[in-house]
Order: sequence, then structure tokens, then C-alpha cells
Amino acid sequence: MDLDELVEHWTLLKDEQALVYGKRGATRLGFAVLLKFYTQYGRFPRNRAELPGEAVEFVARQVQVPASELDSYDWTGRTVEYHRAQIREHLGFRECSVADAEKLTTYLAEHVAHRERRPEQVRVELLARCRTESIEPPTPGRCDRIVAAALRAAEESLTALTCSRLTVESVERIVALVVGADQDDAGPAGGGTEGEDAPPVLAKVKEAPGNVSLETMLTEIASSWRCGRSACHGICSSTSHRRSWPDGEREPQWNRLPTCGRTRWRCG
Repeated sequence: MDLDELVEHWTLLKDEQALVYGKRGATRLGFAVLLKFYTQYGRFPRNRAELPGEAVEFVARQVQVPASELDSYDWTGRTVEYHRAQIREHLGFRECSVADAEKLTTYLAEHVAHRERRPEQVRVELLARCRTESIEPPTPGRCDRIVAAALRAAEESLTALTCSRLTVESVERIVALVVGADQDDAGPAGGGTEGEDAPPVLAKVKEAPGNVSLETMLTEIASSWRCGRSACHGICSSTSHRRSWPDGEREPQWNRLPTCGRTRWRCG
């Protein structure tokens, strides 16, 4: 940690000095490093190991207490709880309540989780939202639960929206797909294959595309086309330039492939 970083993030400001100098010894140093850590990261350190040694030395010189005194600071007693309450009040932050957690979950589900499905990225947005709302970030385990709840709520919302757009014809095609997938491989899959030797459409649609290549791109186009002929037709056709393929057409044409939610290609 260089001097510029120490000066920027670990220098006690005038109003912070007033809070610190009412204390003595390890209590003064412990309070000071808690305060500066919180102003930088928006949370308290979980233990002594999270505090950089250079930062402790830098703050210790400002409060005129030996850095070694921090070893006697109690990280679990009533004193540290009182210090945390003082720091929250000074900075205008509050602990994350049940109501706050519910609001954070709703915000993530509506504004983040629909477009971002990676939990680690949703967690980043959660911590940023906590700082914006002056909420002390929840514990790691509680953050994980909020993120999981937001992802689940977003998925349920998207599913409900998708189902509301399905026509009766689309529902019948979906049922035919599922029934066809449950039949024996030797027999024709009802509504699901293009020939007795062809794999079930549902299985093809659910396949992972693999690494990007011309082959996988063409496979995804073909899957989207099959998807359009079966279950997605009722949804995709509302945004397509054509409502159906011309009679007798066996392969999609590159210049008029309507948009499909599964890929960026166009189907049905």
C-alpha cells in the first residue's frame, strides 16, 4: 500500500478526530481503524486479519497510540458493538433489517436478475445498492440468500410472463413436445421429430451449444428453427416479420429469421 493510498483512505478528518480523541489506548486505535475501514468499504472488518498492517501503522501515528495496542482490542465484546453503533450513526448508515432485505430482493429481481443470471454479479449489484441506500451490507450468508431469492423471483416472473403470452396452439405444441420426449427412442416422437431416425426436438433444443464455431452457430440456428415450428411459435411470431414458413420449406433462410428468446437468431 503506497503513501498516496494511505493518505486518501486512512487519514482521519477533523470531524472523525473529534470522535476518536474521547477514547484512550487500544480503544482509541480500534475505533479509529474501524471508522476508516468502514468509510472505505461500507462495512466493518470481520477480524484483525482484514486490516492492512501499513494502514494500522498510519492510523496509529495519527492517534498517538502504538500499533501493537490493537492486539488487545476486543473484537467481540460490548465495546466493539458500541463503537459500531457510533460509527453507523456518524456516517448515516443502518443495519440491514428484514424490511430492507425484502426491498433489496425486490430491487434485484426487478432491475438486475432479469438480465444478469450470474450470482456473483448480482451480489456486486447488491453491495452497490446497499451503499446507495446507506445500508450496512448483510453477512455473506445472508447476501447469498438475498441473491438466490432475487434470482428465483426473476425467473418466476419471466416464466409467468412467458406463459401469459402462450396461445392455445402453442400450449398444445409444448405438450406434444414433452409427450414426444417421453416416448421410446425407437418409435416416432409425437410432435417432436422430423423423421423416425431424427433425435427428439426437445432434446435438441435443450442441448448446450458448446464453444462458438460455425458448426455450433448452424446447430443453434437449426434448433431455433425447430423451436419455432413447435413450442415458441406463438411467442416469437408476434415479433417476427413472417408468421410461418412457406409451404414445403425445410430449412430457415438467413435473411428472414425472426427473433427467438433462446438465442439471438431468429426462429418460426
